[in-house]
Amino acid sequence: MPSDTAAAARVKKTFPVSWEELHRHARALAWRLVELGPWRGIVAITRGGLVPAAIVARELEIRLIDTVCIASYDDRTQGKLSVLKGVDDKDKGKGLLIIDDLVDTGVTGRAVRALLPEAHFATIYAKPAGRPLVDTFITEVSQDTWILFPWDVEPQFVQPVVAVRGNSGL
Repeated sequence: MPSDTAAAARVKKTFPVSWEELHRHARALAWRLVELGPWRGIVAITRGGLVPAAIVARELEIRLIDTVCIASYDDRTQGKLSVLKGVDDKDKGKGLLIIDDLVDTGVTGRAVRALLPEAHFATIYAKPAGRPLVDTFITEVSQDTWILFPWDVEPQFVQPVVAVRGNSGL
């Protein structure tokens, strides 16, 4: 969850995503996108968009993959947006897919839309604040939920719900 107090107050739930779920959802995204093509290539938003972009590229047999590198989070705190590597396209993104794991507040999405206004923006997960920026997504997640992606977590023991609530269920 976010480390700053204001962001932590907004996060009420976590949504763990396994590698298998992520793969299944990325393939579902490819199924939605195949009918909308053909596509010239993919622009993955780093870092979260790299794995979904690889899966979508494989499913749609897209060989041209580029990245736009944007930093807007420090650990789990959203901060100032910084474009570390942009992307230049003479067609303003027409025929390109922008792929990311998630659209949250829309800060990153707006920056990428400004770079590639004609591209088709697709994410696996969308939160309400950022959803209007994406053209295609698979699963909507509430704004107060922190998604735990498989590359950010490791398996570990967790207390049963009953133990966390403080009653034995009797």
